[in-house]
Amino acid sequence: MDLNDSTSLAELMSRYVSTETGFGVPKDGWRICLAHEFKEKRKPFQAKDVSLSNMIEHLSLGVRYLRWWYRKTQVEKKAPFIDMFRALPLKQIYGAPLGGIGGGSITRGWRGDFCRWQLNPGMYHYKTVIANQFTVCLRRGGQTVYQQVLSMERPPTLQGWNWGYCGEYAFYHALYPRAWTVYHLPGQNVTLTCRQVSPVIPHDYKDSSLPVAVFVWDIENKNDYALDVSIMFTMVNGSGHKDDKSGGHWNEPFCLEKDGESVSGVLLHHQTPVNPYTLCMAAREKSGQEISHQTAFSPKGTCGALWSDLMTDGRLDSPKDSSPPTQKGEEVAAALAVSCSVPANSHNSVEFSLAWDMPKITFGSRERIYERRYTRYYGSKGDAAPSLSHYALTHYSKWEESIDEWQRPILQDGSLPSWYKSALFNELYFVVDGGTVWVELPEDADISGGLRPEDGGLPAQPEVVKDYGRFAYLEGQEYRMYNTYDVHFYASFALIMLWPKLALSVQYDIAGSVVQHDPTERLNLMNGQYSPVKTRGVVPHDIGDPDDEPWVRANAYMIHDTADWKDLNLKFVLQVYRDYYLTQDEQYLKDMWPICQTVMETELKFDKDGDGLIENSGYADQTYDGWKVTGPSAYCGGLWLASVCMMCKMARVLNCESVYQRYRDILERGKAAFDKLLWNGKYYNYDSSGRSLSNSVMSDQCAGHWFLRASGLGDDDYQAFPKEKICSALKSVFDLNVMSFSGGQMGAVNGMRPEGVPDHSSVQSDEVWVGVVYGLAATMIHEGMIEEGMRTAEGCYRAVWERMGMAFQTPEAYCEKGIYRSLAYMRPLSIWAMQLALNNRPNHSKTTDKDVGQD
Repeated sequence: MDLNDSTSLAELMSRYVSTETGFGVPKDGWRICLAHEFKEKRKPFQAKDVSLSNMIEHLSLGVRYLRWWYRKTQVEKKAPFIDMFRALPLKQIYGAPLGGIGGGSITRGWRGDFCRWQLNPGMYHYKTVIANQFTVCLRRGGQTVYQQVLSMERPPTLQGWNWGYCGEYAFYHALYPRAWTVYHLPGQNVTLTCRQVSPVIPHDYKDSSLPVAVFVWDIENKNDYALDVSIMFTMVNGSGHKDDKSGGHWNEPFCLEKDGESVSGVLLHHQTPVNPYTLCMAAREKSGQEISHQTAFSPKGTCGALWSDLMTDGRLDSPKDSSPPTQKGEEVAAALAVSCSVPANSHNSVEFSLAWDMPKITFGSRERIYERRYTRYYGSKGDAAPSLSHYALTHYSKWEESIDEWQRPILQDGSLPSWYKSALFNELYFVVDGGTVWVELPEDADISGGLRPEDGGLPAQPEVVKDYGRFAYLEGQEYRMYNTYDVHFYASFALIMLWPKLALSVQYDIAGSVVQHDPTERLNLMNGQYSPVKTRGVVPHDIGDPDDEPWVRANAYMIHDTADWKDLNLKFVLQVYRDYYLTQDEQYLKDMWPICQTVMETELKFDKDGDGLIENSGYADQTYDGWKVTGPSAYCGGLWLASVCMMCKMARVLNCESVYQRYRDILERGKAAFDKLLWNGKYYNYDSSGRSLSNSVMSDQCAGHWFLRASGLGDDDYQAFPKEKICSALKSVFDLNVMSFSGGQMGAVNGMRPEGVPDHSSVQSDEVWVGVVYGLAATMIHEGMIEEGMRTAEGCYRAVWERMGMAFQTPEAYCEKGIYRSLAYMRPLSIWAMQLALNNRPNHSKTTDKDVGQD
């Protein structure tokens, strides 16, 4: 079913000249030669890309945003949570991120560079630290015969090192949370395979929180003589940020023996006033291997002494003392080497780890101190790096067993195409690299919003939040808002299927905010009016900006007022029942029930004429906030009917017969009105206004039905939409939005005119949203349209991962030509909704109960 599977792979690997396949590299995943250059060079969305009509229509918004942006950047000296003037340029370099969930992340690019850093929570900088490298030294008969930095770079610094490895002899392969880089050493008959392992393990809430990764180097010697091989790991104390030169940083060697296993390495203490941390490079001591180190060297100048030290005997000097603290303006780095013998025509391996210990964090306003999740097991004193490294090096094989057990049934499913297997696992990178924070709940915390269970609210500390902590991830690396709820609606499938306790924790946090009220007047950029920051009975757009104080001051977003957030309430109800359905957590459903009733009562205020449908005004909703709509719409109206349907189901589960009868009546009236106002014989019109563009074909028109199907509903008593109409609508979307757009090669465009041209009425209508496409594909699969669903999603994967060079930074949106918007975005995690739909195929045996959220 692949569009051009062999062709696509051949393009990414076309410059690979070796025949070596590496040691233990899997068949499935994303593979690319290190010498590959992407032909397509896209640019970020900018003001000049807005049509003249849209520019005129939004002129006043632009002026308000410019004023706000100037105040934020020039007066407050802070980074805007959305910076329309400094969009990230596309760097086609990123690979699988390192580390577990919520402890910060470091990204190692597919060419081997350490190039993206998110150690301070939610705040990124994109800096390749050139001294962070792996180097190989080959020795024969006591003489060094080959020594090479395993990097294609030729930097202006560190000229004493041998740079410029030929990328045509190497390839990178990612199947997250692992990645492999295979280096054939030209003329040496030696192949190195670096396997990168991070502890991202479904249903594991301990090891998955650890800020650590392991590098296993498999060395294949295909000569008829033995070699002594050394691998050297170098690392700067810092992350390429200006605070690397702030002074006071220092390094020290360490050795830790525990349970008969020893690890040793170097600790790099980064002593910034805010959020100090320790980096730790370590190696596992094994029989026949030798670990050596250089505690400190300057990553400036030629650095020839370190190079010569390794070249002399394949080992480093290993001084015992700590380095003195750096002076202001000075940087310091460290090196760690492992040496071993590799017999003729044989194999050996060495193991390194990289850990970072930043146990206590503050956000931008520095008002509160939070402790990361892993401190539950390793303490919050900042001395955990050696223990983290020891644990990682002695337990990573168990991590891999768990990862294999999880991934194997999907990888071995011959009915699934190879691109899908790559997309499903590799898109999970965002769970770690989405600015993610996972913190312990303080003993004095109260997440209820002040309304307790006896008054229709929540416990101050629900058990799931006490036991599993608080979790937050960004809408996107460029759209810096935590737990943006309209986008989490799509992305949440990854959490509820793989870490369901975290999904429930997010729901409790959101539920507690519903009952809160903040009357502070704030300017809404979209309409220029002032309105309260937070209205009681309304789900917040997000829980805050990491450059301010998340969980304390929510609603970083200022584009709409509360009246335009009605779809968030609906999405809350839809997620509550779906999560209950997949977890069967009865206490969770009981806790959420009064909050669901509260938000639905708020929604009912928009049923202007009593026909059971809520009215839209101004814009479609929070998800499609640039797309005008009048009256009931396919998207928001569909979410409403699905929510009413789920209220009926929850009422029956909880034996609330009067509530059931009330919502059953609303459902019957709403279904009739929805059909009358929006069904045109083939699909549901975009809206019911009768405007010239109201009959546009919206790719996401069946989102409400999608959630019903994902929750085991959609038939008989709990049907909101006739099956034949859903199938007809999906066929129309496939024929028009998918196959009539860019030759069916780029997924589904958001809006398509019935005559087969994209709807250009707004910035968003002619975009492809990757996460929406994955959700659409899931809906098709639920309805038995498996081939159409796979073809729809495949277009996005091929475009993003194979043609545009956006691996591990899947954007929110792209247009047919030239433009993308918001790199590294949350919504594409919705691909896990496709797996849920595939698991629910008739006569399909689910992988395990855990695959659908059973803990």
